Amino acid sequence: MVPEIKKILYATDLSESARHAFGYAADLAQRYGAMMTILYVMENMSHLVETEVKETIGQKEWDKLKLERLNYVTEKTKARLEGFCREMNSEIDSCRLLVEDILVIRGNPPEEIINTSKGINADMIVMGSYGHNILEDAFIGGTARKVVKQSEKPVLVIRLPKK
Repeated sequence: MVPEIKKILYATDLSESARHAFGYAADLAQRYGAMMTILYVMENMSHLVETEVKETIGQKEWDKLKLERLNYVTEKTKARLEGFCREMNSEIDSCRLLVEDILVIRGNPPEEIINTSKGINADMIVMGSYGHNILEDAFIGGTARKVVKQSEKPVLVIRLPKK
């Protein structure tokens, strides 16, 4: 059975590795006539730190700061993705038309990527691999590894090529 790919979840952390993976996600979307949902997950701060901040500035001000930060990151994400599309304009026809939605949410990245893939009924997940330790050449990044391990959907992990 040949899988039908109509919806791709592209998960990004806005890193160079994720930018590289965007090209694969956009190319797959174009080839399969699929739509992409782009997801950026803002990690929550630790409960202890959040409690200290709330006690210092108050709940109302904390909620206002969180909303401002979410709006800022959403706009930055959209601007960055517009840049990705401009870079690929000659290679990917109508890159912007391939993007169905851009989501910026708070939470634990692997959990939110998996939950979003289920929620939008994605046929596959595309993401970059970014290691944060000396073994990064031997292993994929922690978030990518967890998503691959826990996802019921196929996951395409793109490594940044060596220069």
